[in-house]
Amino acid sequence: MTQVVDSATSLRVEYRGAVAVLTIDRASRRNAVDLPTARAIARALDDLDGRDELRAAVLTGSGGTFCAGMDLKALTTTGERPIDEQRGPFGIVGRPPRKPIIAAVEGAAVGGGFEIVLSCDLVVAAEGATFGLPEVRRGLLAAGGGLFRLPARIPRNIAMEAILTGRPLPAARCAELGLVNRVVPDGEALAAAVELAEVIASNAPLAVQGSKAVVGESADWPLAELFDRQEPFADAVRRSADAREGAAAFLEKRAPRWQAR
Repeated sequence: MTQVVDSATSLRVEYRGAVAVLTIDRASRRNAVDLPTARAIARALDDLDGRDELRAAVLTGSGGTFCAGMDLKALTTTGERPIDEQRGPFGIVGRPPRKPIIAAVEGAAVGGGFEIVLSCDLVVAAEGATFGLPEVRRGLLAAGGGLFRLPARIPRNIAMEAILTGRPLPAARCAELGLVNRVVPDGEALAAAVELAEVIASNAPLAVQGSKAVVGESADWPLAELFDRQEPFADAVRRSADAREGAAAFLEKRAPRWQAR
């Protein structure tokens, strides 16, 4: 089933079982994001987080391009920056969803488009995809998270080169650096990302969300406190009905029936 959230924002949302597929559909603008689109992305992520039957999401762009970042024409015309009040720039980079989200990248993911990718948990890229932060070439800073998320994902010196030169990185190089999970033939990124999302969605949802939360939050935890701080997350999952169901399904040699509770 496909649901268009708001035709004016050019964001399409399709539900494929437990996976939500979000497509920025502004091909004439290279899928650059204006304020209405940022707000639509944010609301789609609110919907993802709020519905138990949805377990993961894929974010992609239409027309062979992922996203060219901020819509500068819209900014010049309206003076509005694409910053959602709750989820920040582009409707995602300030507060990504609690549930896993995969970027499916065809073509260019540059500027804010790359920062959107860096807000996702996993990345599937077509062979012809490119990733870059060209802001320094325009007299700007990559202020949507690129300056701290990219050095956290790849070696610092390589991140610094990409940031300070503004030169793009091809998909194959990003895979070598561990930034991209899969490189697939052009035109196949969405299908491969959905397949990966379906594997994630087949697992216990509370365990998946708890695992993502620990990975995200533990980066700031002192070494001596790691296990103590992890315990509330682990205990909540351990006490869940899904944990009991997982054990029962294993013993009974059947597929588990998750309830997200």
